[in-house]
Amino acid sequence: MVEDFEVAISQGQLAGAVSHVLAKPLPFFNSTPLHIAVVGEPGSGKSSFINAMLGLCADDPRAAVTGIQMTTVQVKDYPHPTLPQVILWDHPGRGMATFGEDKFEKKVDLNHFDFFVIVGSQRFRSTHSDLVREIQDMGKSFYFVRTKADLDLSAARRQQPSDYNEEKVLLHIQEDCKECLVREGVRDPQVFIVSNWEADCFDFPLLQETLKNDLLRLKRQAFLLRFPSICLPILEKKKTTVKEKIWTKRLCLLVALGSPVPFLLPIFLFSKFRSWCFLDFGLDNRSLAALAQRVGKTSTALKAAMQSLGMFSAMLWVLPDLVGLSVMAYEYYRWEHFPIFGCLLSGGISLPRTYFMLQKCISGAADDTKRVLSKALEAEGEKSI
Repeated sequence: MVEDFEVAISQGQLAGAVSHVLAKPLPFFNSTPLHIAVVGEPGSGKSSFINAMLGLCADDPRAAVTGIQMTTVQVKDYPHPTLPQVILWDHPGRGMATFGEDKFEKKVDLNHFDFFVIVGSQRFRSTHSDLVREIQDMGKSFYFVRTKADLDLSAARRQQPSDYNEEKVLLHIQEDCKECLVREGVRDPQVFIVSNWEADCFDFPLLQETLKNDLLRLKRQAFLLRFPSICLPILEKKKTTVKEKIWTKRLCLLVALGSPVPFLLPIFLFSKFRSWCFLDFGLDNRSLAALAQRVGKTSTALKAAMQSLGMFSAMLWVLPDLVGLSVMAYEYYRWEHFPIFGCLLSGGISLPRTYFMLQKCISGAADDTKRVLSKALEAEGEKSI
């Protein structure tokens, strides 16, 4: 079934496409996959946490591998048994010399994931700060889970047996985590204190319930942030449609740009051709103004995401014309006759170059459509949760 936003994208109506998506009720996003990355330091209990979330024992063949030594060296997915289209991803730990951050970044691109659970078992560290900043830079959300609450309580009981208060200890841990997250610029951080071995105690039931309640909003956020990529097949078809739709204009430009004329004229004609492309893809000034108004941004902010606005690349494309022009000038002044050879050389250079130039123009407009949609929807994704 073709969705209304797909039709709008194919017609170059970006504001209409975004309006259709934003108007969708939450149940529409129920079938959207939600990829949750479980990240943190080695030894913080990420794999055990995943097993607790899945309701699996460590010896279950479907369970994540756990152990005293670092056991997770590759990203692995674990579908949630009761939450539809929810996949938990176990990640290698960060912050160890044997598996440094640079190596981690080359191995895993966090942009592929929709939501995050940052797992920590001790005090808030720089590794957690780095993860928080990285996730926020992507415009995505996360829970912070403090594991091994049972060990913290046991240590507090031994250290202060006469003044031991379980509720006070847990509250202190939670408030400390929240303060650290607030310092990193997180508004209303969601912190859960858990024990991976007692899934019915502490904040584990609350965590499960919170994820269940947030699920549709998280899926909506994932869909909005993924929307430009969802539109890629539509944009590919659109590129073909645009090529067929303006073939007569392109043919005229091929003749004009391939002729031995000063290169300022080809630049002017290329600019006109690009304007036709922008109009078909919905990147003209009027369309961008409508989109900006719909998402509460400025047209300038949306245009800043475009990379095919400048004329520098077009000028580089027509520089080879100078070769033909030079031969024409030499031929005319040296032999004082019509520069036949120079015209042939200029046309031979210009025609193939112009063809690829116009192809690149259409591809650039399609790529800019994706960038503009990403810019337009980045704030909407953050509002979803």
